[in-house]
Order: sequence, then C-alpha cells, then structure tokens
Amino acid sequence: MAPFQITGAAVVDGSGRDPVDVTVTIEDGRITQLGASGAHGERFDAGGLTMTPGLIDAHVHLGLSSPIQPQFSFRISAAEIAADIFATAGATLDAGFTTVRDTGGIDGGVVTTIAKGKVRGPRVLSCGPVQCQTGGHGYYGADWEPTELWSSHHVPGLCALSMMSGNADELRSNVREAFRRGASFLKLCVTGGVVGAHDKLTDTQFTVEEIAVAVQEAAARGTYVTVHAHNNEGIRNAVEAGVRCVEHGTDLDESTATLMATREVALVPTFAVVEQLLHDTAGAGLGESTRDRVLGVRERMTEALAVAKEAGVRIGLGSDLIGPAQDRRGEELKLRAELETPMEALVAATKTNAEILGLSSQVGVIAPGMQADLVLWNGNPLEDPKLFADPANAVLVVQAGRVVKDLR
Repeated sequence: MAPFQITGAAVVDGSGRDPVDVTVTIEDGRITQLGASGAHGERFDAGGLTMTPGLIDAHVHLGLSSPIQPQFSFRISAAEIAADIFATAGATLDAGFTTVRDTGGIDGGVVTTIAKGKVRGPRVLSCGPVQCQTGGHGYYGADWEPTELWSSHHVPGLCALSMMSGNADELRSNVREAFRRGASFLKLCVTGGVVGAHDKLTDTQFTVEEIAVAVQEAAARGTYVTVHAHNNEGIRNAVEAGVRCVEHGTDLDESTATLMATREVALVPTFAVVEQLLHDTAGAGLGESTRDRVLGVRERMTEALAVAKEAGVRIGLGSDLIGPAQDRRGEELKLRAELETPMEALVAATKTNAEILGLSSQVGVIAPGMQADLVLWNGNPLEDPKLFADPANAVLVVQAGRVVKDLR
C-alpha cells in the first residue's frame, strides 16, 4: 500500500484528550507518525473534518440481519440470509465501524469471507453460536419441536444462533465444538432476555459450576467468556464463575458492580436495541409481545450504567441491533452521549472496546504503530453527537490503511 497523509483534520485520538490539529501519516497499513512528515504519497486535505479512530461495536448480530421470526421458521432462503448478512456488514463499515464483536448468530464462514475481502465488512471477532441452557434464552424453536432438532436451523458456514446444553458435560462439548468452528471467545446466556421465546428477564440460567466449565475451556485457549445477563443474580453467578464481560447488565446493583470492578469484569450496555424494539418491533420481524418485555428496560439500564460507573467498572459500548434495520449503528454513541459526555461515548467505542476485545495493541486509538483504522466525520460529533448516528456523516473510512469509503 502506498503511503499517504491526512492533513487539516481535528484529530480526536480516542484516549479522551482534547482534539488536536495534526497530520497523520499512514504507511503499510499502520500509523507511522503524528505531525509533519517527509513521507511521499498522496495527501488528503481534511480541513473542516473531525478524525476519530475507527469505531468498535462490542455487541453485534450480523447473523440476525433478516426478520427474526421468518428466519427461524424457515421462511427465508439461505441465499437471502447471506445477502442480508453481507449487506449489514457493508453498512457497518459505512457507518464508521471498522471492528465488531459478533455475540451470536454467524458461523465461521462469514468471518473468513469478510477477512478475505470477498465482501465489504469490518474486522469481525465472533463467538459462533451462543451457549444456552436447554429451553432458555436463545432457543426459538416451536414449543413442540424437540430440542435436538434446533441445530437443524443452522446453515453451516453462514448462520448458527445457539447451542443447547442440559448439563455441564454437554456445555463442555458444545463450547469445544464452537471453538472447532472458529470462535475466538465464548458467550453464554445466564438469564432470560427481551427477545425471548421460552424465558423471562427474571429467569436465571446455568449454575455457577456450569458457567465455570466454559470459563475453564476458554482459559485453556487463551480467551474469555462474556455473558448475556439482565438480572442481578445471573450477573453475580457469572462473575463468581470467572467471566470477563457482562452484556446488558440491566438490573446491576451496587454490590455486584463493586465485585465486577474488583475482578476486572467489564460491562457492555446496549441502549440502541432497546430503542429499536420500543419503536419498531415489527421492523425487526418480532411480535408486539416483545415491546411489552422491553418496557422499563432503558430506565433500569440507565441506572445500571451509573452504578457501574460509580463503582469503577470498565464500560464498553454495544448496539445489539437485530433484524434488517442495522444501518444506523452509531445511534448507540448518540444515546450514550445523552447519558455521559460525547467524549466518554467515543472513548467507550474506541479505546475501551479495544481493551475489552483484547485488541488494545492494534486498534482503538490514533497513535504511531497502531493499525490505521480511521474515520473522518463531516462536522464535530463531540459538539453534535447526532452526527455519529447518520452514516452519511462518515465521509472517509480507512481500515488497516485502506480507504474503504470515500464521500469527499
């Protein structure tokens, strides 16, 4: 790749420091210098634009890019599901997100296809299928359908939502299978969920001993477990078992937040999906009963965010969008900016998320030696965070030194 420089932008480096006007030099896919450089190559004049690191979404579901209920009831072909997945991957990149952590729904072939450059998309870390308790959150088969038939809903190499375990031995077998199929971390559902078919938010799923089996298997591979968890008992069980991250955390209380901070367990709140399900349940391909389940979740999740922040928990950022409407992924930053500051939302979506994903030596900040994942925004999203929500405002996106979107 030919070297190039970007000049004139207000550079927000992702660390939380104030913006600076500095030239950024990129060579061989990496940032080599901040400041004046004698490097040859093209110069991009970015006067009037704001540069940030490429955004990171720590909670996505690329494999749930089709309407949910039709997908799980075999009313959508594999070809259409694939088209929806890859369209969402491209839209994610266009929204300024150069890295995502897929927390359930895709099989390994999607990660490989995007990594090979055969379709446009962000860098993807995937858990493969979510690990779920038999009959718990993540199972969407019909009431009459035997559990063992659920895996027939998977399309190998494309989509695989979840695997069911009735005991610790089955869970150990299933997580080993997930790793065999390319998972880079594990996700367990330890409580019921909002988009649930056979569970309630107050349900607690998997025992501490069962969760610990997944933690043991992940540690043996040098990786970690994150958990879908809404109620406090499920969160505490997971933390006691040794997980490294909690998704959602809706009913997190002060004592459990303190325990999370002590054990360095991160939290990834997910506000955008709550807004999505409150205002466009049908658009996600879900019934109106889902709207009833989500009532009150945003208020409780907002309180949990404040509790976690007070306790000193590392707090990342994830959108959790589902269904076809995943093009405005930056809504999560806009929503978080209403609860914190725009700078705090940006740091969560860059530096902090990179730490949570284990990528802090590669991405998340603009600094020499880091991969050149950059976004140029039309305006200043720190002054107007609504800019994050509209992909049209991401006028230039650079991923690993390659310009993958250019609207200048």
